[in-house]
Amino acid sequence: MHGNLGNILILMSVAVMAVWLFKRINLPPILAYLFCGILAGPDLLALFEHPEDMQNFAELGIVFLLFSLGLEFSLPKMLAMRHLVFGVGLGQMLITTLVFMLLSLFLGFDYKSALVIGGMVALSSTAIVIKQTSDLGILNTPRAQIAVSILLLQDLAVVPLLILVPLLASDSEQSLALAITFSFLKGLLVIGILLAVGKWVLPKVFSEVARTRTDELFVLTTIMVALMAAGLAFSLGLSMALGAFLAGMMLGESQYKHQLEADIRPFRDILMGLFFITIGMRLEVHNLPEQIHWALLGLFCIIVLKVLIIRLVAWFFRLDEKDSWAAGLKLCQMGEFSFVLAALAVDHNILTSQQGSLFLTIGVMSMAITPWLVEKSPLFAKFISRDNGLKENNFEPLPAPDEEVSDHVLIFGFGRVGQSVSRLLKTEAIPYMVVDADPVRVQESRSAGEPVFFGDVKQKDILRAVGIERAKLVLITFDQHEKAKSVIELVSSLYPALPIVVRTRKDYRMEELLDSGATQVVPEILEGSLMLVTQVMQLSGVPMSRIIKRVRKERKGHYGNMHGFFPGETTELDYVKKDKLEFMHAVILTSNADAVGKALANLDFSGMQISLKGLRRDNKELPTPNKDTILKVGDVLVITGKPRRVERAERIFLEGP
Repeated sequence: MHGNLGNILILMSVAVMAVWLFKRINLPPILAYLFCGILAGPDLLALFEHPEDMQNFAELGIVFLLFSLGLEFSLPKMLAMRHLVFGVGLGQMLITTLVFMLLSLFLGFDYKSALVIGGMVALSSTAIVIKQTSDLGILNTPRAQIAVSILLLQDLAVVPLLILVPLLASDSEQSLALAITFSFLKGLLVIGILLAVGKWVLPKVFSEVARTRTDELFVLTTIMVALMAAGLAFSLGLSMALGAFLAGMMLGESQYKHQLEADIRPFRDILMGLFFITIGMRLEVHNLPEQIHWALLGLFCIIVLKVLIIRLVAWFFRLDEKDSWAAGLKLCQMGEFSFVLAALAVDHNILTSQQGSLFLTIGVMSMAITPWLVEKSPLFAKFISRDNGLKENNFEPLPAPDEEVSDHVLIFGFGRVGQSVSRLLKTEAIPYMVVDADPVRVQESRSAGEPVFFGDVKQKDILRAVGIERAKLVLITFDQHEKAKSVIELVSSLYPALPIVVRTRKDYRMEELLDSGATQVVPEILEGSLMLVTQVMQLSGVPMSRIIKRVRKERKGHYGNMHGFFPGETTELDYVKKDKLEFMHAVILTSNADAVGKALANLDFSGMQISLKGLRRDNKELPTPNKDTILKVGDVLVITGKPRRVERAERIFLEGP
């Protein structure tokens, strides 16, 4: 046990260092996990005698990955891009699979192995391509949209491929056909059960869970749903991935979509990392010198043929030449699920361990060069098409029924304040999106057509899901100080230039919000008082220009003249005890007061952390007394500050330090 613990610590340390190093050189974390697995494998460090012991646990990463894939799967988006998805995407998948299947048969593989190899090679890396194009800011270009449509179809094809591999292990063609038929019928049964549960049970369950406002319960329920759906499919002899994908797809159109995805992501990423580590352990390093020339040849063939096939399919559907070349270069690698299929094929003896290791090597090399190919694809496309007019920024976005919102206002919290703001924004045709944590309010608002989503705005994934990188302003309307502070710090750390306006009911912690990164803090009580004063001044005959100037001055000075008040019997004692509010207090200097005879400059107001609001002498107020003013008996010092500081200052003024 102690030895295993030490090995686990070594494995985690290597994984942390590998992920950090690979990110620094702009390579995806998947390669870092594979590299970590290679180091920990039997040919190098040999940390574990039985790596397969971790396999079952690591396969939960695939379950959560397919659940997330189902959440992200958008049927409306797929239908909107159907000419690309079911045209170019389906054509690429079928032709690539067929070409590499025939090539495998020519090289001596049997038809089962050839079919698996064709499916493996046909897939591309969704994670790397989407992230790289998003980071480069080219996700809405036509060439990137072609790539996305192909990736959508590939993601859809993953599920039947994962089901097909175990079925291919059947002994005879007759039993294979029978197994496929039974699997199809059982698949229909699983879909029917999960659709019924998803329509009538899960919405009520998540609504009730969301009402508890308990993050742990929401996370546990999410994990339970994913695992129960996977378990249902597994109990009927189907892939756990199918059940997880269907469960995610059912919940993908709900208002809880973004929160579910954010909750499942940490578990998914950790278990996926462990899964790819176990795949890396399968790489037979001792065979690498004998296989490296085949791996390089295979890498060259895969890149060239996949690019040519995508160009051919795009030409058939009359897509732009430069865009199709660039899309092909973006998708010429093998994908994450290629490793999953390879591992599954080795487990079912469809491929040998040496063959699985060879394809793993090819996949790692192809993914390693993908970031560079994605970045340089426009230049290569320009060269291949012999067109010097290609510029990555000169593009027309593909038409889509649901364009991504940009230059919008993000409203966090949809209570009365948030709803009032949204109505006025709507009258000015200013786009906005809302995130709220009240499930009932979200449901009611969405039913009325409001762009409201359920989620926790303290999570980065939720912020990205509502397009914070394209927003023009963030408005925080909920009255929860610590949560608001956390959100401000998170948003300002991710997007320092993005303005953040915060609403708070009271003013006693304004500075904390401003120090956290808020651009403007609007305290309800002080702002209400300011509006009241505006009405009073207007009715008193003060010119409107002068009123506006005064209001602007107060706001610019963060309501400096409005802080502090004289306490009374009805003052909230809770805030007094917690020393939260700023009080004003009048200190009368008696004949034996220590401050008598001293100049104001000699009183350490800043050291006592209080402010002097005014000085009264002979029943006359001196609002801005000179610092050299000598205090006399009977003078009244009007000071403001936290209650305990005010009490301490009074004692010093009267009795001395």
